[in-house]
Amino acid sequence: MSTTNAAPSDSTPIRGSILGTRVQRTEDPALLRGARRYLADLPLVDRLHAVFVRSEIAHGVLGDVHVDEARAMPGVVEVLTAAELGVAPHHGFAPVHPDFKRAPLAVDRVRFVGEPIAVILAETFAQGVDAAQTVWADIEPLEALVTPLDAFAEGAPDIFESHGSNEASVHVADEPVVFGADEHVMRGTYVNQRMAVVPMEPDCAAAEVDSGTGRVTLWVSNQMPHLVHTQFCSALGLETKNVRVVTPQVGGGFGGKAGLHSEYTVVGACAIRTGRPVQWMPTRSEDMVALPHSRGQVQHVELGCRPDGTFTGLRVHLLGDGGSYPTVGAYLPGGTRRMAQGTYAFDAIQCDIAVAVTNTTSMGAYRGAGRPEATAMLERAVDQAALELGIDPIELRKRNLLGDDVFPFTTLTGNTYDSGRYAVPLDRAAEVVGYETLRAEQVERRAADDRSLLGIGVASYVEITAGGGPTEFGAVDVHPDGSATVHAGTQNHGQGHQTAFAMLVSDQTGIPVDRIALVDGDTDAVRTGGGTGGSRSLQLGGSAVRGATEVMVERAKSVAARMLEADEADIVVDTLAGTIGVAGVPAQALTWGEVAAGAEEAGDELHGDFDFVQDGATFPFGAHIAVVEVDRDTGYVTLLRHIAVDDCGTVLNPLLVEGQQHGGVAAGIGQALWEDVAFDEDGNPITSNMADYGIPTAAELPMFEVVSTETPTPLNPLGAKGIGEAATIGSTPAVQNAVIDAVSHLGIRHIDLPCTPQRVWSAIRDAESGTLADPWSDPPPIFATLRERVAAGAELVEDDDAAAAADGI
Repeated sequence: MSTTNAAPSDSTPIRGSILGTRVQRTEDPALLRGARRYLADLPLVDRLHAVFVRSEIAHGVLGDVHVDEARAMPGVVEVLTAAELGVAPHHGFAPVHPDFKRAPLAVDRVRFVGEPIAVILAETFAQGVDAAQTVWADIEPLEALVTPLDAFAEGAPDIFESHGSNEASVHVADEPVVFGADEHVMRGTYVNQRMAVVPMEPDCAAAEVDSGTGRVTLWVSNQMPHLVHTQFCSALGLETKNVRVVTPQVGGGFGGKAGLHSEYTVVGACAIRTGRPVQWMPTRSEDMVALPHSRGQVQHVELGCRPDGTFTGLRVHLLGDGGSYPTVGAYLPGGTRRMAQGTYAFDAIQCDIAVAVTNTTSMGAYRGAGRPEATAMLERAVDQAALELGIDPIELRKRNLLGDDVFPFTTLTGNTYDSGRYAVPLDRAAEVVGYETLRAEQVERRAADDRSLLGIGVASYVEITAGGGPTEFGAVDVHPDGSATVHAGTQNHGQGHQTAFAMLVSDQTGIPVDRIALVDGDTDAVRTGGGTGGSRSLQLGGSAVRGATEVMVERAKSVAARMLEADEADIVVDTLAGTIGVAGVPAQALTWGEVAAGAEEAGDELHGDFDFVQDGATFPFGAHIAVVEVDRDTGYVTLLRHIAVDDCGTVLNPLLVEGQQHGGVAAGIGQALWEDVAFDEDGNPITSNMADYGIPTAAELPMFEVVSTETPTPLNPLGAKGIGEAATIGSTPAVQNAVIDAVSHLGIRHIDLPCTPQRVWSAIRDAESGTLADPWSDPPPIFATLRERVAAGAELVEDDDAAAAADGI
């Protein structure tokens, strides 16, 4: 995996400013020394270990849960079912419909393999596991509806009887797109497969009750501690002042660790019940079935083109999977719809959506959350259209890109793009990869009947960041020893927040970045916060920290003026020297420690806080090009090169941006080539461990060639947009398109994700035997049914406001 970039960012740091420079991450030494504490490292005295007993049936009527043998096992303190736990069903991260509230321990029904039916509280984890193996339940199996097609099939039983259907969320466009007789209409059906999040640290939680005050502390490995605080208190009926939520060091989130999970409420309720600390640390296999999955779409796409290749209309019928207890994942197809326009000009767009309840793990967010699905859909359609029209893929894109002069631009799906130069990263990527040379080599190799097939894949993308809550909190304190502390409402779990926020403080003060600490992830220490999701942290949290620093500096000038007996208007900050004093009199300037001490002596503190509000979302964009070789005899794909040109507005720290690009590209390649959550026909997961689920390692990945272009946003003072998910969004379709491009001369127009050797080899075999399947299949009947209902005046189960809020994940 690359640790270098192909070319530097096209930015020039402000003269004398730390901003825009490659500052090394200040949080890393503590991580490398093992000084940071993860949830498993908490020194909880007399803790109990919670081990969940989970259903092995995907759908059934739950009868008695037999726990007597477990209660008699060594080390077992208590075994609880739903009746003993006494916690009512509640919503998780994003409520979809009252019918979908979930009991933390199953009541009457089980709806997926992995649903908890009991919890063991034991002195050791091993004792809890042993006891859990003795628990069994009377479950009368019901028909398992594993896919949305199953759930929407005529006569399928309702997974939630009270709901009256298996519709989780649906949307029908106001006006259908109709294609003209003179248009070429590209048609393709694309699977965007179900993905597991697979963070290095599984989802986990611990809780402890203060014996003196009754106050509950909940530790969670989560991205949004303040949201968890609100939802946890609601679920257990606790006053907010009596609960503290802390996120220790978090080992990866990627959208899956957002908001309240049912295991958290069980852990909290058990700590309250027993009066002892309770900790839940799942195994990897447990995490693979319990932590929400994501993606899971089937996209029926029709793209209209004029003879010259310019686009007319886009018509999409999107089938989504909401899982067993629909939450935010049911809204993400709405995010796909909102980003369906991509970087192109269209006359009209129709995107009808049907998201089903299924007997599988619930669907949540994963890196990009609705936006990768939109880009994969659109870029696959554009490439297929290029093949059908005989137009070069880059040329076809450039004929249809929105111009630089249209911004701010309101899309046909309701977004307002803030700024963009969509041709710039595409041209840059082509330049870096040597596009024309590669195409010439491809022609030569095909003419020579080379068994190693060269493919070049292109993707142009735009995505939405900070699309949920537009507000974030920041605070800055300077101490008498000259150090500073930033308090932020975001939550750092690998992105480099401490370094980025320290740079913003240092830029205005001159305090060295290694003397600036970050406090986050603690609802007692940080008064409010939106957490981390939707690539929001720098543009919102960073802008809040910048504003808080400005407030603090103004206070410092007042203190310094008093100490130096000078006019406050004459006080200036020398950021190079790291001092504050009278303009033109550097010898009398005060250090920041001296000013902080002076404030403290006067009964004050050197403090500033700020709530930043951004007027709308920002829209990063870019272009990726992948180069692959496909073994014609085996279907094996070798990724030779990957060029990522991403534009996230003004770059604060190129090193941090490159890190996010590297991680994003790796995630996107994983989806393109290997990762796929699968179930058998009875709803049993068959990819619930690392032997069966294909996570890439550095050994499978090439050196990444990453570049940044910079098109600032006018919506925040930093000019920054998000970068955490951008490279994931661009990389998946680039790699998929490269694989298909490698075999396109054989007549192949599409291969579904992931492009495994079996799939690629099968496509080559079918092409050579003349049995290649049509890449298009008609949308299922549910879409015609929904449109008929709308025509008859029926209201559909959709919530555009909640779906739009999901853009913040």
